[in-house]
Amino acid sequence: MLSYNQLCEIVERGVIVPVRPECINASSIDIHLGDEIVVEIHKPGSVVDPFKRTNFPQKKLSLSRDMGGHYDLQPGEFVLAHSVEVFNLPRNISAEFRLKSSGARSGLNNLFACHCDAGWNGSALTLELHNVLRFTHLRLTAGMPIGQMLFHEHKWVQVERSYAARGRYNNDASVSAVKE
Repeated sequence: MLSYNQLCEIVERGVIVPVRPECINASSIDIHLGDEIVVEIHKPGSVVDPFKRTNFPQKKLSLSRDMGGHYDLQPGEFVLAHSVEVFNLPRNISAEFRLKSSGARSGLNNLFACHCDAGWNGSALTLELHNVLRFTHLRLTAGMPIGQMLFHEHKWVQVERSYAARGRYNNDASVSAVKE
């Protein structure tokens, strides 16, 4: 896992942008919630088949344009969101997302797709946010600190095995639903 000095180096190289110096921690980099979210809409009879890569009925909202700068996540509700930061992982660095502990202690959960393979480039991180509270809404605000990224250095991955060659979600500057 990379530590502070190494994190400063990868920030200088543009592996993650933009990053303010105060967001670089001892072994992680803080990231922030972007402006767009994808919410589920009601469509009777809808079925999602993850193995066929179908999506749930949805609409995309801009927190600043459509929602007054925030979205109140209902108890039990799930949304897709994205990071402000864009990632350009070289073939020798992978990353993983961890929710901020203050968000988790408030009842916010990020579901399980937290790993970013080496070679993932030009993309904001899509987050799968879930309110686990039973009675209380959780406010999501554009720009709020949402989590931290941990970075791991490893041997170089062959080009044809990297995410750059095999992945579906490169060059996604905003929130992205399931792609075929």
